Amino acid sequence: MGRQILIAATLLGGFAVLGSTLVGLTHDLTAERIQANERAALLRSVNELVPADRYDNDLFNDTLEVRNRDMLGTGDPVTVFRARKGNLPVALIFTPNAPDGYSGTIRLLVAIYADGNLAGVRVLNHRETPGLGDAIEVDRSDWITRFEGKNLDSPKEEQWKVKRDGGVFDQFTGATITPRAVVKAVHKALLYFATEHERLFLAKSTATDPR
Repeated sequence: MGRQILIAATLLGGFAVLGSTLVGLTHDLTAERIQANERAALLRSVNELVPADRYDNDLFNDTLEVRNRDMLGTGDPVTVFRARKGNLPVALIFTPNAPDGYSGTIRLLVAIYADGNLAGVRVLNHRETPGLGDAIEVDRSDWITRFEGKNLDSPKEEQWKVKRDGGVFDQFTGATITPRAVVKAVHKALLYFATEHERLFLAKSTATDPR
């Protein structure tokens, strides 16, 4: 009888260990799949702004983590992707925050060519009001595409605002706070680029490619 109990206990223990192993393996595989999907989505967004034929390096293996709360909207590290072709600078792609959105922080993708012109802007994450503030999404309206080609000289410093504040960028009907926050964050990213781009292109990559 004791021997049977021992065998049963051993079997149960073995099944428990096997079950735990399978759960852990499934979790790891799921996490890897989620990460791969996120990387693919991010790359698609980047390539909407900086076409893939404009660069020949591995963006995910040529990055920096930088901090500047005032210019990048957060005290946390902000990822900067560096696009190059033939080892020459093509663009810097920032992931700054617009901290003063109507419903909280708006995370952006801001791509700036080496000459200081905006390649474009996309929204990575937000919680703005559906039907109002969510017009910052490229799938909702073309508002976000109007940053393309802009730089610190065009429009002028005082015009980097929504029209209600005396600037050149449209606000949304019933929603001014959201576009105001995005315009402010994009302008600050351009200012940061203007003072830091040479150092950022030359700095050693801090990337750790998980592939």
